[in-house]
Amino acid sequence: MLQLICPHCHEALQVTDRTWACGNGHSYDQARQGYLNLLLVQHKNSRQPGDTPAMLGCRQAFLDGGHYQPVSDEINRLFSEQAPAAVLDMGCGEGYYTDRLARALPQADCAGLDISKDAVIKACRRNRDIQWLVGSSARLPVADASLDAALCVFSPWSWDECLRVLRPGGHLLLVGPHADHLLALREKLYDSIHPTPELIKVLPEGLEIVNDQVLRYALDLDPTALDNLIGMTPHGFRSRPDRQQALRDSGVAGLEVAMRMVMLQRH
Repeated sequence: MLQLICPHCHEALQVTDRTWACGNGHSYDQARQGYLNLLLVQHKNSRQPGDTPAMLGCRQAFLDGGHYQPVSDEINRLFSEQAPAAVLDMGCGEGYYTDRLARALPQADCAGLDISKDAVIKACRRNRDIQWLVGSSARLPVADASLDAALCVFSPWSWDECLRVLRPGGHLLLVGPHADHLLALREKLYDSIHPTPELIKVLPEGLEIVNDQVLRYALDLDPTALDNLIGMTPHGFRSRPDRQQALRDSGVAGLEVAMRMVMLQRH
């Protein structure tokens, strides 16, 4: 298991039965589903932070359909080269990538963290052997210099927190959209396409890029999978319903996945 710290006072947490406690008397009970909630009320962005249940359902169906399995396979390959002992998936959602990574690295302690309790409950159903945490990537409940590796797929991260929790020589893998990602879909949903933000705007001191690549492959989706793809992303509420329906009826030709994958190493 990862070395966890108290979100109140940052002292080390120790577990007895299903209760985690620090030396200052703060304690947290592990839920019956298996997850540990270390997200303080004052650190929530909203009443129910994270993706909506509808988005989570669409994402789970889409990912379980194998449409992003090449992305997961490449994540697993990159981490297998490093053979990390302790790995945290920051923003793990319903646990698809975390679960497959844990199976690819059976010798590693893999954990998944997400700000959405609904997402983490789904992750618990996927694999009860993984340490699942409700928490914020902006305030990781993990001890200093205790991780060999961290993963972030389509989720926010904090440079300061990554530098704090990674051991010297540890690795951070960031996965996000290239400008071409799902371009054919976006062109049909909107009148104009906004530029895709850079995955890394300014690289902080203490981290260096050791691998930078773009994974590309064609995506051929049936109407149900296309509906789940739209529903699992902000496109589901940002684009017009009539355009979404037109795409369900006609399909999308030339659809391509284009994921930028950047591996960084801590000095």
